[in-house]
Amino acid sequence: MKGQVRLLAAALASAGCLSPAVASDHLDSPTVIADPAADIGDLYAWMSPDGQRLNLVMDVVGKRFSDRIAYVFHVDSGRRFGKAATTTTIDCRFDAAGLARCEAAGDRASGVADRPAGIESQKRTFRVFAGLRDDPFANNVRGTGQAYEVAERALKAGIAKDPAGCPAFDASIAREMLDRWRHTDGAPAKNFLAGWKTGALVVSIDVASVDRGGELLAVWAGAYALGAHGRGSRLDRMGRTLTGNALLGLFDSEENANRRKEQYNRAAQKDWESFVPDIEKSLAVYDAFDGVCGNQWLAAGAATPDRYRNLARLLADDRLWVDTRRKECKRYMAVEQSLDVRSSDCGGRTPIGDAVDVYRSLLINGSEAGVEDGVVEDDKVHSTTDFPFLAEP
Repeated sequence: MKGQVRLLAAALASAGCLSPAVASDHLDSPTVIADPAADIGDLYAWMSPDGQRLNLVMDVVGKRFSDRIAYVFHVDSGRRFGKAATTTTIDCRFDAAGLARCEAAGDRASGVADRPAGIESQKRTFRVFAGLRDDPFANNVRGTGQAYEVAERALKAGIAKDPAGCPAFDASIAREMLDRWRHTDGAPAKNFLAGWKTGALVVSIDVASVDRGGELLAVWAGAYALGAHGRGSRLDRMGRTLTGNALLGLFDSEENANRRKEQYNRAAQKDWESFVPDIEKSLAVYDAFDGVCGNQWLAAGAATPDRYRNLARLLADDRLWVDTRRKECKRYMAVEQSLDVRSSDCGGRTPIGDAVDVYRSLLINGSEAGVEDGVVEDDKVHSTTDFPFLAEP
């Protein structure tokens, strides 16, 4: 597996000027490239159709789970967006033989969890699957890298920036970037991760076990080193797609980008806001990709140094929000976009939505569409209703 990971890392790096920063959260730092069992590639969270269960998926780049790592879903709950403070953890660990033991809200499940039905907890409050599945993430990695190359050339040529840091890409540069994003080497777009296999940790848990603080849930995942005294330092973390991987160290040196990503993965939750300046800097560049500055989601109209502050703060708090009052889950980040106004959608992220295009569009033109990488869906068919949700590899 490590040989395959190195090959993928090299291919990702060759796809553009960045370190491997155009996959969702795959291969985001030297620590997890060295140990793919610690590398969280993606996080998904959404409601069951009956509104009774929260479904969670943590993809791990390694094909098996390590007995030296704790894999943890953090589920904060509250009644207002941004204010969830009561936390429930779903902590899963594995022995050397691969047997799973997961604990959540006073309940426990243990045993062989790699069969499609998974295993049910003792009190029947949750079900867990842990095994090999197809990775549902789809992305035109090479096209993205080639779009970034156009932007980087313009930046190195000394293109002017407004007081908010937004580059003045003209219409021809913007057209070229967006066109390259929709293609792979000038041809129809290809999903670079087609057929990619992942270790999938899947949990379906009663909402009553995780909503003690309120009906709004904020979900993030962490991989922690295990030692003699239990859970130790965090090796990787993820909430929303691409935030850590695409907004830290954009067009920076590989050394500086790696340093900040390592710090980001290990930072205590109270320190997440310290990454706001990094994210602001990258948001200013993304805002310019359509040739228009100031039309990014949540961007202030005036070209002042704090134009991107609101969105940077929202994204630095890297938790994926889910409204448990809603059963329909079709819009990525619906809760974040509605803020304190009740959304008609549960939000979160499912394994069948094109979250990448939504995310990039919000960062570039302020809407949920208009910036496409030419890849609409994965090569396999996944589910939002049938446990364990991800297709067989």
